[in-house]
Amino acid sequence: MDKKWQILFCDETETACPVTEFINDCAPAHQVKVLRILSLLEEKGPVLPRPYADILYNGIHELRVSLARDQVRILYFFCYERFIVLYHVFFKTTRRVPDKYVAQVAAYRETFLEKTSRKELERQALAVF
Repeated sequence: MDKKWQILFCDETETACPVTEFINDCAPAHQVKVLRILSLLEEKGPVLPRPYADILYNGIHELRVSLARDQVRILYFFCYERFIVLYHVFFKTTRRVPDKYVAQVAAYRETFLEKTSRKELERQALAVF
């Protein structure tokens, strides 16, 4: 099945992507669960329903992952009608997602879109496959 959406991890040329580090640090069983939910996100995109995903505000979304007793949130945004950019991950300990995390992802999105064109992303996507 062709997936309409392609997941990108934040720009690792500047610093390591927190989402990549999180997945790499997880126990193997948790890695499988996170990757399965990421696969669902690639397949469904913005129509992936709760309990897997939710929209926060300012165009920032959260992927909701339950690992044992921990509630993990991966914050991401959509761009160029084809890409999903993962940027921030944290363990949720409060009722609401802290505004500072949403603001960080929104600021990153602005920078990302200023320096990355749709054509460049599509070229990179073709090189991967």
